[in-house]
Amino acid sequence: MPRVTGPTISRWRLSKELRRLREEAGRSFDDAAELLGCSPSKIRKIEAGEVGIVKAELDSLLDLYKVDDEEFSTLLRDLQKLGKQRGWWAPLGSLPKQYSVFVGLESEALRIRQFEPLMLPGLLQTEEYASALDAMCTFLTADEQARAVKVRMARQEQFWAEGADDDRSRLWVIVDEAALRRPVGGNLSIMRGQLLRVLELSNHCIFQVVPFEAGSYPGTSGPFTIFDFDEDVHSPVVFTDGHAGIALLESEADVDRGNRAFAHMAAVALSPTESARKVVAIASEMATQQGGENES
Repeated sequence: MPRVTGPTISRWRLSKELRRLREEAGRSFDDAAELLGCSPSKIRKIEAGEVGIVKAELDSLLDLYKVDDEEFSTLLRDLQKLGKQRGWWAPLGSLPKQYSVFVGLESEALRIRQFEPLMLPGLLQTEEYASALDAMCTFLTADEQARAVKVRMARQEQFWAEGADDDRSRLWVIVDEAALRRPVGGNLSIMRGQLLRVLELSNHCIFQVVPFEAGSYPGTSGPFTIFDFDEDVHSPVVFTDGHAGIALLESEADVDRGNRAFAHMAAVALSPTESARKVVAIASEMATQQGGENES
């Protein structure tokens, strides 16, 4: 059975079906807007998954598009109900739109494959490490930085509480060796604590390290995350985040490119066992360095 989904994927699925139905029925945005007594821009937002739709509006559109398949109509109504629900993160307050989409995908994915070249991913971070990272985000106020860390810790609590022990492949993380050696916060004790946390969680996920000796590889293009869902729920989504902004890639070509890049990195990375040894070795090096600093 497909995993029960939350509001993010349900709204996406419904929006795509409504767009397809409108186009197949030969109806325009103006036609749908006139029926609902709203602006065409609202119809565009509904079809983009940016806003929800109430049951009465959905029923009206189904009539306009001449949908007479009762089983299919019931599915769309179920998606509408799920899409109106609040995500588990709602009590944390309003999140930036694109970040809330990321959190929704993370919560509903069957499997997450993630690559980070310079830092450890949010689901593996200690609170001290996360705070040190966000302290460098000069565009955030101190309160916003503290809230960002709180949300990240809540994401971890939600994710690891869902029985990750049952399937280690639910989270597959690949990082560059640089992410393990970069002394975030300028404090080796923070980094050693972070590496110990990685070791602990590596027992519950697949964790690999691309060593410096691997040379150039696809990961040098930047970080990305692939969210996989049950094939009956949604097609895979590739998420990228950088200074140029956030992008959600769904086309078959983009997803294929992401899959091939991740497979290449998994092949050149150390095995999970070797990666754990690498983490232990770097943590030991930092302990020695820290001891030397304390003596001086």
